[in-house]
Amino acid sequence: MPTQLSNPKEYQDIFHWTDTQKDGSIPTFATRRNDPYEYMAGLGNHFESEAIPGTIPRGQNNPRKARFGLYTEQMTASAFVAPRNANKNAWLYRARPAVAHQGFTDLPDNQDMESNFLPLNPKVHISPTQLAWTPFDTPAEGEDVDFVSGLKTVAGSGDPTLREGLAVHVFLCNKSMEKRAFVNSDGDFLIVAQQGALDIQTEFGHLYVQPGEIFVIQRGSRFKVKVEGPTRGYILEVWGSNFDVPELGPLGANGLANTRDFLHPVATYEVTKDDPWEIVYKLGGKFFKSTQRHCPFDVVAWHGNYVPFKYDLTKFVNVGSISVDHIDPSIFCVLTAKSRDPTAPLADFLIFSPRWDVASNTYRPPYYHRNIASELMGLIYGDYGGRSDEFQPGSISFECGMVPHGVAYEQFTAATKEAPPPMQISHGSIAFMMESSRPFTITDYAWNSKKKHEHEPSMWDNLVDNFSSHKEEVEKIMNGVAKLTANGANGAH
Repeated sequence: MPTQLSNPKEYQDIFHWTDTQKDGSIPTFATRRNDPYEYMAGLGNHFESEAIPGTIPRGQNNPRKARFGLYTEQMTASAFVAPRNANKNAWLYRARPAVAHQGFTDLPDNQDMESNFLPLNPKVHISPTQLAWTPFDTPAEGEDVDFVSGLKTVAGSGDPTLREGLAVHVFLCNKSMEKRAFVNSDGDFLIVAQQGALDIQTEFGHLYVQPGEIFVIQRGSRFKVKVEGPTRGYILEVWGSNFDVPELGPLGANGLANTRDFLHPVATYEVTKDDPWEIVYKLGGKFFKSTQRHCPFDVVAWHGNYVPFKYDLTKFVNVGSISVDHIDPSIFCVLTAKSRDPTAPLADFLIFSPRWDVASNTYRPPYYHRNIASELMGLIYGDYGGRSDEFQPGSISFECGMVPHGVAYEQFTAATKEAPPPMQISHGSIAFMMESSRPFTITDYAWNSKKKHEHEPSMWDNLVDNFSSHKEEVEKIMNGVAKLTANGANGAH
């Protein structure tokens, strides 16, 4: 069980994870003090883990007889002929294989979830209006809702049966999953804890995910979520792609999210007999269940590179301009999921966390801009400049591609009036952006929610025409240009 922190905001108040290392005066540590589990580090590695030493066969994957009478099971997540660098799989050695179940039955549709985001679907809406939502409410006291039952879809693009697209969900729950596991057969989940910690059990082992951390569980992998009270968070789901760190380009070998800071579970098994379990499957946006008489988390050992992981966002290494100008937000990218277009990702997950702001002779806030990306923002904790007071932890803000946006006039004036000193910004805050090259449509759940409101266009009413106040100066310049042009024409032969 996790220990309680005397200061619940201990890891929110730091500027960076390195603050916890006390300038090398103490032994270094990789996880928060209240994290009860052990992990293996490194993204993209081939891992192996044994709860009982000597379980994994050497020199082969599938022996005629596995040790301890275990069953051998492979989970393959790429085409068999995929290039070696893109081939993803895992071998599991378990007490009972996943195939041992009692068949599938349909579950009622979750009316608050959506998977088809084509505009032809009458249950989704498309609009250029800049939209926002105040925090969605967690279940009321006396109403028991677990992670699966608390899933709600906000926006997305495409359809999972097309094998390219994405969806953004929230989860609102207050009850742990009991004798119930969930498997997403559509795509990968990137889960953002926002209120309350998630104690997650997977086939590969346990992970503890707190606000300020993210968790990725890949398509087809079973998991169970335990919570400690009212819990809320966000999910970015991708179809036909997997999350990976972005390329670093001219940054070289280091920076942004370093691969060694991603943590993977170690094998921990749970073996039971005649123990009824329900496995909930999401496939094509529909829900199904199978029942079985044994625990789905009975994996004694495993090896592979298709393994769930978590990442502490306070370890992100921010980079930026140390001379002039505002760098594109791609420098804030933690994870990306590729699309079939090599020039545009399917989805990026970016964060805006504590960092130094030092550029000289520069308008430092985000400049007024339009771009091709659909941008859905959320706030994990703290506050985020440039948004209204209604942008609280747990909120959502949405802007579709090519719709102009930027700060209000008061912030523009303050930023242009005089040069600010080098300063730390976003202290005690982490905001994030789920960004895609694809246009989003909004679900009925979000569109009809009482939490929805529009960004007030009047915030830009005070963007006055400063140019006209220079009328005499401009006319003088243009008159001079006209005279030079006339003289040049008169002197032509």
